[in-house]
Order: sequence, then structure tokens, then C-alpha cells
Amino acid sequence: MDRKFTLIQTVATAAVFSAVSGWYGFMFGRESARKELEGLIEELRGAKSGSVDDDAVKTSTTATQES
Repeated sequence: MDRKFTLIQTVATAAVFSAVSGWYGFMFGRESARKELEGLIEELRGAKSGSVDDDAVKTSTTATQES
């Protein structure tokens, strides 16, 4: 029994595979980027709420005292 795919079936199979792998790649990329930027996002959220980094306060205080 010899099974053959038509050109349309082959193209449709390739298109479905491409769409699925592209979707998973996109979602994995988003999640990876979110994890990488999580620290920066938290830092920016903290800056909006008025919290100041201790190092920034020390640098500012030292620069003021030297003047």
C-alpha cells in the first residue's frame, strides 16, 4: 500500500507546522523577555511609588557634602 501526499496536503501540513512553531516561539520569547526584564520593571515601579535606592541617596549626599 503506497501512500502519497498531494502538493496541497504537503503545503497545508507545512503551513500548520510553521504556524504552531511560530506561535510557541513567540510565546516563549515573550515569557523569556518578561523574566529578563522583571527586575527592571520592579525597579521602575518602585521609582514611581516614591521609593529611592539607598545607593542613589548616598551618592547624592556625598556630592552635596563635597560642594
